[in-house]
Amino acid sequence: MRGPGGWWRQKSTPAKFETYTRLSFHFFWLTEILGIGLPALGLLGPGLGAGLLTAVALHGGVCMLTVSRAVDWTRGRRPQPVRLLWTLASLTAVIVVAAMVIAKHGPSGENVDTAAGGVFGVVLIVSAGVIVLGVRDRRRVYAVVGGFAFGSGAISLALGGPAASVLITVGGVLVGCSFLAFTAVFSVWLLDAVYALDEARETRARLAVAEERLRFGRDLHDVMGRNLAVIALKSELAVQLARRGRPEAVEQMIEVQRIAQESQREVHEVVRGYREADLGVELAGAQGVLSAAGIACEVRGETGGLPAEVQSALGWVVRETTTNVLRHGDAGRCSVALRVTEGRAVLTVENDGVEETLDSGSGSGGGSGLVGLRERLQVVDGTLEAGFVGAGVFRVVAEVPLSPVTPMASVTPRTPLTTETVVREVTS
Repeated sequence: MRGPGGWWRQKSTPAKFETYTRLSFHFFWLTEILGIGLPALGLLGPGLGAGLLTAVALHGGVCMLTVSRAVDWTRGRRPQPVRLLWTLASLTAVIVVAAMVIAKHGPSGENVDTAAGGVFGVVLIVSAGVIVLGVRDRRRVYAVVGGFAFGSGAISLALGGPAASVLITVGGVLVGCSFLAFTAVFSVWLLDAVYALDEARETRARLAVAEERLRFGRDLHDVMGRNLAVIALKSELAVQLARRGRPEAVEQMIEVQRIAQESQREVHEVVRGYREADLGVELAGAQGVLSAAGIACEVRGETGGLPAEVQSALGWVVRETTTNVLRHGDAGRCSVALRVTEGRAVLTVENDGVEETLDSGSGSGGGSGLVGLRERLQVVDGTLEAGFVGAGVFRVVAEVPLSPVTPMASVTPRTPLTTETVVREVTS
């Protein structure tokens, strides 16, 4: 069962930022209620004040709906909410005109002017900021801000306001609308940038995987392509010679056998090179990738002097744990420490931002990542421990002796090269 904050922790970083952006604009509704609605009720009483409070609450609700639809539109999830934008603009005009009418022709008193003026200014400024979320062209943003500012002046003039007061009103509304419109435009730009960076990070990871697959495929093709072509030609020649009863057919088949054994050896070398991981390269790569993903990564320890088998085994640990940090949870920091003690190399990888529903025995969500690492470490007499060491903090500790046992692959008798063997070696 997830905790109270589970819905937040399971979100990706862009999704969290989008939620924050939505809530920031939804907060305008609370600002309108507390900033101008309730004060108007207190200043004007249950009659006129309740009417303004109701209008402000309705306006805030339409603003919240517009924000949700506009943000969805910026992310390409729904069409542009044109009708909703015009509805908000029309409702804003009605409330603003009503507020000015109350200020000019309503009950006299400073309280009335204060309440009506607050509704007039705040509703105009908030509406401009929200409507700007639903437009993309810069000229339309300028048109919204200028239209609201000069529209407020036109309403003031139509209701008989003095010229000086009208200029002050236009200037104040222009400054307020400009500030909130800039905030809205910048928020949308920043949201798009966060999503673009996240997509770029995923694309970079996919390209790295694709590049490695291409390299492996190219190496395998270079090794097997020519040899298989020679085997096919010599086999065909041996068939023709055998049909004619020529003794050279035996020599051709011996040559085919030699080429097949040579191909087997070269395939093993390609696969072994693919499986080996350089610890120093993996540590540097992990630090670079995690830092690019916005995760503070600290790497400590030296790899010099470690046997090749130890470096390869621990390099795979670094590679797998780095992948887990990026794919699972929402890490803010990650530390990788390598130390040599009592004839053993100990690698510790620790990161935060992990849900406690993670299966420490198999990796994340029942995967086979950590299980595969344990199998790799067992070959060199190593051990792997993984589990939580605090609230949301996950630690992986790998230990490998500096004089590991001989890997089983080096003492296993060579078996004949078959299609099944090649497929199993290449895909494992």
